[in-house]
Amino acid sequence: MQMISTRLSFSQVALVMLSVLTLSACSVGPDYYAPKPVTASHFNAMDSDTGSKPQASAINPQWWKTFQDPQLDSLISRSIAGNLSLQQAVMRIASARQQIDQARGAWFPGVAGTGQITRQQLGAEGLLASNGVYDQMNQNAGQYRSMLDSLTKPVTLYQGHFDASWELDLWGKVRRQVEVAKARQQQSIETRNDALVSLEAEVARTYLQLRGAQAVTQTIETQIQVAQQTLTLTQSQQQNGLSPMTDVENARAQLGFLRAQLPQYQSQVRQAMSGMAVLLGKVPGALDSELATPKAMPLLPARVSVGVPSTLARRRPDVRVAEAQLHAATANIGVAIAQMFPSLSLTGEFGMRNTDASYLDNWSSHFYSVGPSLSIPIFQGGRLVSSVKLARADQASAALGYRQTVLNALQEVENALVSYHADQQRVASLNETVDAQQSAFDLARDSYSKGLSSFIEVLDAQRQLAQTRQQLVLARMQSSVDLVALYKSLGGGWEPYQTVNLPAFSVSGEAIQG
Repeated sequence: MQMISTRLSFSQVALVMLSVLTLSACSVGPDYYAPKPVTASHFNAMDSDTGSKPQASAINPQWWKTFQDPQLDSLISRSIAGNLSLQQAVMRIASARQQIDQARGAWFPGVAGTGQITRQQLGAEGLLASNGVYDQMNQNAGQYRSMLDSLTKPVTLYQGHFDASWELDLWGKVRRQVEVAKARQQQSIETRNDALVSLEAEVARTYLQLRGAQAVTQTIETQIQVAQQTLTLTQSQQQNGLSPMTDVENARAQLGFLRAQLPQYQSQVRQAMSGMAVLLGKVPGALDSELATPKAMPLLPARVSVGVPSTLARRRPDVRVAEAQLHAATANIGVAIAQMFPSLSLTGEFGMRNTDASYLDNWSSHFYSVGPSLSIPIFQGGRLVSSVKLARADQASAALGYRQTVLNALQEVENALVSYHADQQRVASLNETVDAQQSAFDLARDSYSKGLSSFIEVLDAQRQLAQTRQQLVLARMQSSVDLVALYKSLGGGWEPYQTVNLPAFSVSGEAIQG
């Protein structure tokens, strides 16, 4: 009979453990499924009949190489290695990884050790006297009274013990918390990718603006030389009695007007070089010797790959950030729901206790306690229900935020395509205008030198030519900047740089670079 009783006991224990494991395998709350945003089959602003043409092919992850400028390639590589804002984004990934480990820690029992020495007066003498123990004792039983007196005196208690507690994840609360932490880590990774794309675009934009300002400066300097030649010609004409003094003064005014424009673009060159140094994590002026020599503006590629709208949501880091936020908000509903269910914990304590420290290693001084603990939320003033409603509202908000982010991404691409197309048309028109105005200026100057036309015609042709040349250089620079904005809106540039060396940390909190 005893054996049967023992077998039933084991069966009951096995049944209980099987039930616990079955419950532990479930997770309350909705499971997350990646959203499928509705997008068009193609971008509306794809049509272009001027300059480099967009096409629906896969974009180059290293899009800046399409400019075929080795110096730009080098600057972007160095900025990725040295930019401080990007390093901050990497540190946030390291923090998110530690949050995952913290969440996973709830799966395991918590064990703590305690050692203490206390001086105690338990008040036993009063308890014995109040119950008449001393009155009932025989007055001749002195040895018993002496023993009782020794037990009621203050004592020094030496104690060392271990406490353990393990809350079973019956409703998947911990699993949902780990899921939230993983989604937060993915959000940090995508935020870093977004910072990387922005950095690459900012370096390219700054570089193109630098070369554009240098090109405008060279154009103005060339026009100053032409204006100086015109002034010399006019002075010669005036000295020979062929031109009035007003023509000389007008020529001198035109020369002064061109010289006055030069400091503006020289200042832009200096600012662009300083900005580039900061983007690379260096002090302003560190790259002046490298960038001060003017270079031609990089040529635009003949074809620009933009992909299709359906792939934009998977490529743009900001859309992926919004998706990670939606994932975290969905998993957080399960955390809130799990708090409404009972929680079962297994607790235990084992230690040694004695009034004599030398007896602590004696097995007779041990004590222990072990058993389950069940906590049932009965009344919380509506806080638990409100937590679930709040989590669901946050998920709905995150879903709307994701959809809005996708729409904004599509709009940015469309706007970038329109701007790129419009500026290319402007460059084509300005090219034709410059050619015509150069011919007009040459004819007017020749006619003036032969006395066949007035100086006003020469001055007007020269002014229009100078202005149009500047506009052409600026339009070319703006077309290049528009292309950078287009590539940024497409979200490419982070794919080749997914291997991130995260820093390790010591217990003291100091980062140890690996």
